[in-house]
Amino acid sequence: MPQTSGADPLRAASPGGTASGQFEAVVGSDVWRLNRPADLETLWQGMAEGDLGEDERLPYWVELWPAAVLLARFVAANPERVRGRSCLDAGCGLGLSALVAARAGGRVLAFDYEPEALVFARQGIELNRGLLGQAEPLFAVMDWRSPAVASGSVEVLLGADILYERRFFEPVEALLRHALAPDGVAFIADPERSVSAPAWERLAALGWRIETPFSGRVAQGGQNMNVHIRQISRC
Repeated sequence: MPQTSGADPLRAASPGGTASGQFEAVVGSDVWRLNRPADLETLWQGMAEGDLGEDERLPYWVELWPAAVLLARFVAANPERVRGRSCLDAGCGLGLSALVAARAGGRVLAFDYEPEALVFARQGIELNRGLLGQAEPLFAVMDWRSPAVASGSVEVLLGADILYERRFFEPVEALLRHALAPDGVAFIADPERSVSAPAWERLAALGWRIETPFSGRVAQGGQNMNVHIRQISRC
């Protein structure tokens, strides 16, 4: 049976909440500090017409979503999954899972499509120097439709809530096929969105092995969601 997470691992760093500025994320026994410019609603309201572009670039990266929290908890609880391995964190946002994976000993390259997201993700390195020591992830701007990593070079691929639109299935599957080493494995945190529900059967039909080693309920940021860690590997 899947394991279940405990209480909500996110807490505000100040009485004013986490709409902007620094806040804390509790992962296991560690408290991680993150930073952001504002919450999603605030940034969205401030966007001018035409800012979204053809890719509908809403600033989802400013939120620490329940799936990202559970993925970080999974990595922290299972450091042997990433220790000493080349790790790619896809759509890393504020970078929590990348930071946790680096502390666990992974050689982490984390990427996001949005350059501004990486400004704040990189700030997490210095904000958490006491936890990281000399370990730190590398953050890069990258489009998963044109991954700048060598074919078969990734031993562990991480992703949190990256299938929240149906149009993302093909590029994510192509990224897995291109990047994962023959014995590589992906861990994708799935928050039971109806839009992503068909993805796992589709992946299985394309020859991927799908397992669910970890599940939990995360109440965070006004959401209370069941999240599953989907383990994906070649059959």
